[in-house]
Amino acid sequence: MAKRAGGKAYYMISAVSQKYNIHPQTLRLYEREGLLKPSRTEGNTRLYSEEDLEQLETILTLTRDLGVNLAGVEIILNMRRKIEQMQGEVNEFMDYVKRELARGIDDWEQRLNTALVKSSPTDLVRHMPKPVSTDVEGQQSKVKSSK
Repeated sequence: MAKRAGGKAYYMISAVSQKYNIHPQTLRLYEREGLLKPSRTEGNTRLYSEEDLEQLETILTLTRDLGVNLAGVEIILNMRRKIEQMQGEVNEFMDYVKRELARGIDDWEQRLNTALVKSSPTDLVRHMPKPVSTDVEGQQSKVKSSK
């Protein structure tokens, strides 16, 4: 294990291949296919970060456990990236809506206080006519309210 900027742990290809019981050529293939993007030292040695190892674990789960080929793995990983990006955008939008709603409530209260015609919300509600019932003799009469 090598350490680099920021105190993050990085692993060389031999340590990763041993840890996950895969051949170093398989890791190189995953890099050629664009599935993994390890960083490089000045001497061009591959260094795998924790994020790279998480990605590798996903790739191995898809290929070993689920039988997905590398083309399918690429599609799945791209879809996951897009979903994560979209989730971030949705979260951003929700924060925006919350801010606007909070601001809108303040604006609404201010508008009510400065309205040209003051009225309470009950003045704006239509009054429903009292229901009519039919008695035993077929005569209609208004229902008495219990007020």
